[in-house]
Amino acid sequence: MSKVWFITGTSRGLGREFAEAALSRGDRVAAAARDPRSLEALVDAHGDAVLPLALDVTDRAAAFESVRRAQERFGRLDVIVNNAGYAQVGAVEELTERELRDQMETNLFGAVWVVQAALPYLREQRSGHIVQLSSAAGLIAMPLGGAYHASKWALEGLNEALAGEVAGFGVKVTVVEPGGFATRDGKNPDPLANGHMARMDPAYDELRQRLGAAAGSQPAGDPAAAAQALLTLVDLDNPPLRVLFGLGFQPMIERAYADRLKTWADWQDLSARAQGAGASARA
Repeated sequence: MSKVWFITGTSRGLGREFAEAALSRGDRVAAAARDPRSLEALVDAHGDAVLPLALDVTDRAAAFESVRRAQERFGRLDVIVNNAGYAQVGAVEELTERELRDQMETNLFGAVWVVQAALPYLREQRSGHIVQLSSAAGLIAMPLGGAYHASKWALEGLNEALAGEVAGFGVKVTVVEPGGFATRDGKNPDPLANGHMARMDPAYDELRQRLGAAAGSQPAGDPAAAAQALLTLVDLDNPPLRVLFGLGFQPMIERAYADRLKTWADWQDLSARAQGAGASARA
């Protein structure tokens, strides 16, 4: 049975590849983008199987209206892909309030608005699959990415909670964590070059130069291959809660998680002192 998709951020990159892959196998897609002109080629190629939608995900009312239009047009919603987002780059000290708030408004709140808009339909159907695009940056953190990491780590926790809330309604949740993908001119994107840059404080120039020299060293993934992997994922009866797309960051993530476990174990004595001698063990 063909599926109906609602995908944000379909103007280019992974979102566009996801939409094209779904359409190419006969599915129908509500394709959302800030600029609907970017969707004209999709409509020309696939006709009525595409519903182009102008959507800035930070606009909660617009997100609800777009989801409503998609459900009304196609009669159901099977796969919700929260893909829209961007990377704000800058040291924590360099970030303005506006930059940090804008990052969270798009990457976190935008995803929440789409989920809230779609869930009444999915609950009524007793089916559906919410796919949240996070990142390897939602699992580990590096200097100069504090705002982006904060948004993605928040999404990881939010969607883990969401999965437990909606499982009883037959709704599945998967957090997809891509590494670097060649979405710009066939190159692995360098966040220091392609992200939204905060005003640069010279105090961090040496750090920027050091990180810039190492940026893009991970092998770039193929967006078309990622799209085919997503098709496999949404067809599973029991999809995983989390899945990495690409292998480049897995060793780094495994080291980071091992280091966290070791640190907690090494400091158990202090943890016990913090609980207090007379405190209940049922913390």
